[in-house]
Amino acid sequence: MDFKYQYTQEQEDFREEVRSWLEENVPVAMKAPVDRLDLTEEHHRFWRETHQKIAEKGWLYPTYPKEYGGGGLSGEHETIIQEEFERFRVVPDFTNRYIFPTMLVWATEEQKQKYLAPILKAEKVAFQNFTEPNAGSDLASLQSRAVRDGDDWIISGQKTFISGHGDPDYLFGPIVTDTDAPRHRNLGYFLIPCPSPGLELTRLNLLTGHDQSFIFMDNVRVPGDCLIGGELEGWQVTQTTLEIEHGGRGIALPIDEALENLLKYTKEIQRNGEPVGNDPVLQQLAADAYIDSRINTLFAQRNYWMYQARQEMTYHGSQSDLFRKTFRIRNADRTRDIMNMYSLLGVGDPRAPFGGQPEVYQRSSLTGAHPGGTLEVQKLIISRRLGISRTRERAAATPSTSGVQGV
Repeated sequence: MDFKYQYTQEQEDFREEVRSWLEENVPVAMKAPVDRLDLTEEHHRFWRETHQKIAEKGWLYPTYPKEYGGGGLSGEHETIIQEEFERFRVVPDFTNRYIFPTMLVWATEEQKQKYLAPILKAEKVAFQNFTEPNAGSDLASLQSRAVRDGDDWIISGQKTFISGHGDPDYLFGPIVTDTDAPRHRNLGYFLIPCPSPGLELTRLNLLTGHDQSFIFMDNVRVPGDCLIGGELEGWQVTQTTLEIEHGGRGIALPIDEALENLLKYTKEIQRNGEPVGNDPVLQQLAADAYIDSRINTLFAQRNYWMYQARQEMTYHGSQSDLFRKTFRIRNADRTRDIMNMYSLLGVGDPRAPFGGQPEVYQRSSLTGAHPGGTLEVQKLIISRRLGISRTRERAAATPSTSGVQGV
């Protein structure tokens, strides 16, 4: 079966427009490095400005409503843009985009105009502010507190593993607003302006790089209109964020650069006078890697189609996310078996294949199994939504299922 999408002439003309603009506006030196966590300050300054230019054209967030700074375009347009952005190694916007569907569902019109629009236009940057030192997979165990003070809120506590390059303008996520209320009914969901008195970000030097921070909040004053949803609806608002993070929006065009490099390696690199891929064992490993990658693509594209078609999902998002995380670990193992120790040479080593991309993949495949819900969390969600767990649950509201304009 041929799964390749056949574009119309009008769509191909749009592709040429995007491609021409990138050729004119993205210097080679500013393209994303092999290790995309290793961006320089020059990269950061260039892309902060360029993201705003891309947003003005409606290409940064193509399918979101134009009245808030999105493109108001179709899923086909988004797919073409993703293809061309990947080909040109465009650095993604520094905002964690899970804030967009959350605000479309839960924010008031005033909040959308004041907060959502500047973020969609890349004028402001927002980081996701979820995990705490004692609450990662179990977000219902959060300890950071928000206490009402007149029209404002005073927030104290700690967050960790907060991802993002550069300095954010907002941190978004759940905070305890009622210590006497039961779990899941005791949270609010806040946009915390940055910088703010009492707020400190400390960079963490981790296996995947230095783009994560420890957040200290000591009596940080937050305006009342930074509360998204009701003061005890934070758990429900959080579930909308997680529904998307767990794969509920899907991906129009999953790119697997690691697989393409692996296949190229098996065809072009020779050992003992013949291509690596001539070894039947290594050939089978490469074939297994290819099959797993294509299954992941089909899961992601199925979810993207369901989301764009506004079909109700149940287990689909977590199923896709669980498979993506596990197949990446398997393919990292296969890469080591095929490339041997060369797969562990970093970007600074001249002997590293593909500029060190396989080594970046080795690290990211391991650390990527945790963010957005561990493997065990995804399995639990799937079982609950299939009705084979002791408890059952339905998917959270998203722009796709709540009737909000733009997805």
